Amino acid sequence: MPREAREKSKTGIYHIIWRGANRQDIFHDDDDRIRFLVVFQKYKIKYGMTVYAWCLMSNHVHLLIKEGNEDLSITMKRIGVSYVKYYNWKYRTTGHLFQDRFKSESVENKKYLLIVVRYIHQNPVKARMVHQPDEWRWSSCREYYGRSNFPKNLLDGDYVLSMFSADSELARKRFKEFNERINNDQCLNEGEYKNRLTDEEARLEIKKRLGTIEIAQVKSLPKVKRTEVLRKVKAIEGLSLRQAARIFGISLSLVFKA
Repeated sequence: MPREAREKSKTGIYHIIWRGANRQDIFHDDDDRIRFLVVFQKYKIKYGMTVYAWCLMSNHVHLLIKEGNEDLSITMKRIGVSYVKYYNWKYRTTGHLFQDRFKSESVENKKYLLIVVRYIHQNPVKARMVHQPDEWRWSSCREYYGRSNFPKNLLDGDYVLSMFSADSELARKRFKEFNERINNDQCLNEGEYKNRLTDEEARLEIKKRLGTIEIAQVKSLPKVKRTEVLRKVKAIEGLSLRQAARIFGISLSLVFKA
């Protein structure tokens, strides 16, 4: 069955979610995140995109962007190919990293634009990774608050801030109040974090799947048996590969390759 055509935005603005294939982690350390941002900024400049918000999580990316002088799908493909080439070289692996097609929704008015900006910045909070949005280093939140952030000039925040005030200091203050307001915003990935597991919850779910095997025994199992166990564990919703590796005391690559 042919794919349904992507909804075209009248404003050219899209909220994008790009996930790892099978929800696998696409960033394993800060160097990975830095590399993705460098690649993203390169193609942003080259094809004239506008970036209103962004956030890098472990296994997916949120972007709020305005299409540049090239079809958005083509630009995103360029970004993906460049990052995957680096990833496969670094981790000595092959195959798909991202889902074949990123998810997107059109953003047609200012009100929803602001909601999506807040939704993106609150992702790490809803995932219980931080308590406040600006505690997460890998999003555009800090720059909106007037703090330095990497990479410089990736964010085009003036348009959003202008909706709060013509005075830059007042605009940032009002934006911060809006950005941290408790809400029930539901955007493209509605309910994504409802099943995100803490380490304690993850251990309980893992034990259910191990049966008589103890968590501490998994790293000493024969390769074939260990792979079988890890595949069962990787199917647990809300469990990241990094969490599994940490809990079992094994390398991330063993979990990844299982």
